[in-house]
Amino acid sequence: MSNDWTARIRAMFTVYGMSDSGNCYKVKLALEQLAVPYRWIEVDSTRGQTRKFLAMNANGKVPVLALEDGSFLPESNAILYYLAEGSRLLPAGRPERARVLQWMFFEQYSHEPYLAVARSILRYQPADSPRRAELPRLRERGKQALSVMEEHLRRSPFFVAGRYGIADIALYAYTHCAADGGFSLKDFPAVNAWVERVSNEPRHVPMPP
Repeated sequence: MSNDWTARIRAMFTVYGMSDSGNCYKVKLALEQLAVPYRWIEVDSTRGQTRKFLAMNANGKVPVLALEDGSFLPESNAILYYLAEGSRLLPAGRPERARVLQWMFFEQYSHEPYLAVARSILRYQPADSPRRAELPRLRERGKQALSVMEEHLRRSPFFVAGRYGIADIALYAYTHCAADGGFSLKDFPAVNAWVERVSNEPRHVPMPP
């Protein structure tokens, strides 16, 4: 680990997040596995509380990480990258770091919009919500994303350089609870085995129920 990272972990971070959110859970999992001290401030986005944090994040969403200099960093994957710099969770090589970004972009554009949104509809919308009509399309696209992951994980135990890192954390957050959105990982044995490997990593913490 670099001296910069070692110095950084002496600071106490503050995280504004919602425990039931996979995007917020990514940050908590990374902090726990890096043994970084932090303070968690729970925010209930279902009650519109995130709109109070516009000075921290103009997009009005969590998670938000308060940095050492008093500024704020939103967006879960940007926070992961910042926290992991110089640590075992982010490779040092240029091609490997680009691969990390490749999978993190995939997670945000081709994975999270389907698995996470399907989960959100089923968890937070009433049974007669018109948004339920979105579920067939969301599940079709979500299964496409899981198929891409399945193909890769048949050849490698983790997503980049054969070892656990923040690309795995980013994808694990909403994959491990895919059943909440109506997805079955039994159809994706390599993904299912990877979920088990991630859950057995040192200092792993589960998403709060």
